[in-house]
Amino acid sequence: MKTQKVWFITGASRGFGFEIAKAVLASGDKVTATVRSKPEELASRLGNPEGLQVITLDVTSEAQAEKAAADAVAQFGTIDVLVNNAGFGLLAAVEEAAAEEVRKNYETNVFGLLNVTRAILPYMRKQGSGHVINISSVGGLTGYIGWGIYGSTKFAVEGITESMAKELAPLGIKATVVTPGFFRTEFLDSSSLTRTGNEIDDYATTVGAMREFATKANKQQPGDAKKLAQAFVLLANSSNPPVHLPLGKDTLAAYREKSAAFEKDIEAWYEVITGTDHDDVTIETAVHE
Repeated sequence: MKTQKVWFITGASRGFGFEIAKAVLASGDKVTATVRSKPEELASRLGNPEGLQVITLDVTSEAQAEKAAADAVAQFGTIDVLVNNAGFGLLAAVEEAAAEEVRKNYETNVFGLLNVTRAILPYMRKQGSGHVINISSVGGLTGYIGWGIYGSTKFAVEGITESMAKELAPLGIKATVVTPGFFRTEFLDSSSLTRTGNEIDDYATTVGAMREFATKANKQQPGDAKKLAQAFVLLANSSNPPVHLPLGKDTLAAYREKSAAFEKDIEAWYEVITGTDHDDVTIETAVHE
């Protein structure tokens, strides 16, 4: 028999967050969904069910995150599943991106995720259970032209989650980083994607081409967000969830391509790689130490 869970989902007004909230409610679980503004609109779109609470939250505010977590627990008594979904893209060459644009991307995608996680983990630790699910991106597995800054925020999410999984396991709490590929959401719309105002002509054939591609690819992506949402329901109900869950054939292909390229580099540079230790260190002792 399925045990009813309480979910806390950030960035639920559209895209992945909305579809996950919708699927979770349909499964019989309860949801605290957060939005930056107009909570009544999301509640209406989701049908105002009894098991839904919509809270206004700017994840870049630690104080707001703490209040939202407290309000969720006051409403439902617990938080079993945290989905850190809030975030936005930045399309720019690494050199093109202004310091303020980079800072804002990190404030939401990384520091905002940490604000919410720090606000909710004390409740999970107290109950000795819970599941933190952080949403990354295929750009957090491998670098793409024009997505270096955004991808770096997702590389951070991958590393944060890996460490959290090891730290939280003895406390009865699970952590998973979900890595979606290209899904048909509002991600490439102006509401979710920032394009730098500084475009350098020397990048016209690389990043410029990516800008054109992003415009044409909008709403043509292969991934189905509704199917992704169902995968989240399965993930949260798994007794042995993975630390990494790539979603989409494109993500799987990108991971395998990067792994194969990495192995080729290791083979070509093996003597250099293994030749930097002290002479009295063997591979076995290096691993065990």
